[in-house]
Formats: sequence, C-alpha cells, structure tokens
Amino acid sequence: MGGLWYLQQITDLDLPTGNNGLHVEPGVWLNIPATTNPVESASIARLASIPHGTVILAQGIASTAAGPPLIPPVTIDPFPIGNPAAASPFPEQNLQTSSAFRTPNLSAEITQSMIDNPNVSLVEANVGKNITSTITLQVSTIDLPVVGGGTLGTAFLVGGTSGPNAGVAQVTSTFWIATLEGAPPSVQLQYSQTVLLNFNGLSWPHVTVATLDFVPGSAA
Repeated sequence: MGGLWYLQQITDLDLPTGNNGLHVEPGVWLNIPATTNPVESASIARLASIPHGTVILAQGIASTAAGPPLIPPVTIDPFPIGNPAAASPFPEQNLQTSSAFRTPNLSAEITQSMIDNPNVSLVEANVGKNITSTITLQVSTIDLPVVGGGTLGTAFLVGGTSGPNAGVAQVTSTFWIATLEGAPPSVQLQYSQTVLLNFNGLSWPHVTVATLDFVPGSAA
C-alpha cells in the first residue's frame, strides 16, 4: 500500500482572531491494491483523527472521467435517528429567522442557497472554468461500496442510557481533483463531506465543503 499524510484545519473568519478554530484533522490517505480475501478491486481509504474524540476509517474507490465533476446536491436537514425519509429543516436554517445559535454579524457571503444545498458553492466555483478531466475519490465509513470502514468515539460522545451526546454514526466524503486547461495546466481540489452526528434523538448532517486551486510546482 501507498500512503499520503495530510492535515486539515478549518477556521471561522467571522470570529475574532485567536478564537476562530473549528476543526483540526491529521490523517492519511491509503492507495490499496486489489485483494483476494476478500475479493475486492483496488480501493482507497482515508484514516482520520479528530481531537474532539473521534477517529474514522472511510474506504471507497477512485475513478477518472473527462470533463468537470458531477456534484450532486446535499442537505443539512436533521431527521429521527434511522429514518432519513422523515428529514425536515429547523426554523434556524432560514437566514431570515433570527437565532441565538448563529454567528453574530454573519458574512454576506453566506447565502440561503448555501444553507439549502452547501454543494452549490462548489458548483458556482466551477462556472467559467474549462475543466478537462476529473479524478473522483469517494469514501464512506459504511460497507459500501467496499467492505471495511467505521467510526469510533469517546465514551462521552457515544453516550449512555439516555442516548448519544454527539455520536458519529456515518461519514461520507467525495473529493474531486480537476485539471483545468491552461499553460501550464492547473489543478483544483474540491470536497464535500457529510458527517451524521447523533444526539437528542436526531441525526444531524454536518456538511463541510471547500475549493482549493493550485498550480503544480508553485509555493501554494
């Protein structure tokens, strides 16, 4: 197997400097050859450790296709644990509804369309770009499409008889590595990740998305 170490850090620009850390995640991507026991084609895996008390192993497949990525919509609507068909939005998901749970003085760059479908920001980032090919990395902590994967959390996150406090039930993520036409060609990385956090009787889809552009060989 081949491995690639990574570090992901996310901050909130709407919070004061020095108090804006949201997420830190050291991890490793694995390139796994085909196996005979079990019979599985070549796959990839992402191993991650999140300091609030969760570790994940998400496994899946890589594919390459001509043209831009096909980015489906996603939702942050919570639903009763085990019943995604009953998903419904909370009033706070409407930016016109005031909420004590929302960052004060929210940036104007955050729009209602992003709340309704966080992946819209990825689609908008690709407008006007000539993307010639895309590598797609799709992984999940459940046994689809590859056997393997899972999540583990601390005792507090898992919870007790009253249910989980913030149990990570499932993680799915897709990374798109796109080649943009140019001289030299540039490369763009986009990702969309959904973490199902279980607490208070509900599964809460925690969605994160991002777009990163860079030119091979540059300091960026």
